[in-house]
Amino acid sequence: MFRSLLPRAHQKLLNLPLLGSVVDGFDDWLSESGYTPGSRKFSLRMLRHVEADLRRRRVHDIASLTAVTLDKCWRNLIKSFPTNAGTIRALKRYLTVTGVIASRATATGEASPVTVLVEEYADHLREVRGFAASTLSNHRRSARCFLNHLKTKRIPLGSIQPKDIETYINQSGKRLSRASLQHDIGAVRGLLRFLVTDGRVPTGLDRQIDTPRLYRLEQLPRALPWNTVAELLRSMETATAMGVRNYAMFLLIATYGLRASEVVSINLDDIGWRQRILRIHQRKTSSPLELPLTNEVLSALVKHLKRMPPPAPYRRVFMRMRAPIGVLKPTAVTEAFRALVRSSGLDIPYQGPHCLRHSYAHHILKNGTPLKTIGDILGRRTAESTSMYLRLATGDLREVALPVPGRAAGKGRR
Repeated sequence: MFRSLLPRAHQKLLNLPLLGSVVDGFDDWLSESGYTPGSRKFSLRMLRHVEADLRRRRVHDIASLTAVTLDKCWRNLIKSFPTNAGTIRALKRYLTVTGVIASRATATGEASPVTVLVEEYADHLREVRGFAASTLSNHRRSARCFLNHLKTKRIPLGSIQPKDIETYINQSGKRLSRASLQHDIGAVRGLLRFLVTDGRVPTGLDRQIDTPRLYRLEQLPRALPWNTVAELLRSMETATAMGVRNYAMFLLIATYGLRASEVVSINLDDIGWRQRILRIHQRKTSSPLELPLTNEVLSALVKHLKRMPPPAPYRRVFMRMRAPIGVLKPTAVTEAFRALVRSSGLDIPYQGPHCLRHSYAHHILKNGTPLKTIGDILGRRTAESTSMYLRLATGDLREVALPVPGRAAGKGRR
């Protein structure tokens, strides 16, 4: 395959002193990951420049190559090859998958003190606190930002003062909303409590951090009028494979009120074609949910799977359309929703597909669905958390409001 792709240059690439031994396997991996023949050609031709840069860094054999060295190579070559430097990232993924280089910089002993401390804190959250992977990722990001701030200001951990933390919070407040800043401060508090266990930071710092005030139910759920949801779905183009995939995803959210994380985790085994049921593994309640497959959803799923069946060994219904092929992440659903809103021309102020979930809840509430049933479908643990959707039924709430006493009624009471 590699020889037919580059019949004239393949021998020169195989003779590269450093990367020649991995060229053939790298091309096979690119093909299996969904890269087009044109992209593979660009990547393979780029290896000559990668080889030259690595040899200038005194890397003489593939065994001494590290992820840190490849990152430095990428930062250098992206200046001269801004469109093709991504080859280095792909090469790094391939060498990591095949075990040629370590998957984490800490395994090579070249990690920075900040990276080592962040991973130590992440291990604590995973093994002791039992954090979920998504929550762990957010705490790791916040901890890294805070520690990098201290490193930039040249503040040792043992010398942290409340004013140093306040400076970081003031800077973060310029780029984060109140809700996001509250989560960020919570992660910093957790990091400080972790560091105080072995005396690396002074005690009591976590209790001296003020946080933005967020009041419960201070905002209405982000719901759209149901006719806007229907118009948004009608505006989607389904001529391409990606359009068919996106239509199926958003139809699932609008029909069943699913979360983006629940949509991307649907496997082929979760669909009972003959029984016409859809099994959902709810993330928040960790409980299974069986939903009836409507004709429209069934048709959309069949059309998508006929167009783009998941390649082996994957079983996920929704996969990445761009190389490298892999499972879809919830953030990709958000990006697709934003692109859809821009192309539709509709006045939708929300930036994520979660508004479709709230719109569905409001829609079935107006149709008389009991609140308990809505909570079960949406994966709400308590009736109290489901009752927030009652605040969207403003028309019904006006009917139960007491009349305002008139002037005559007021005189009678006196």
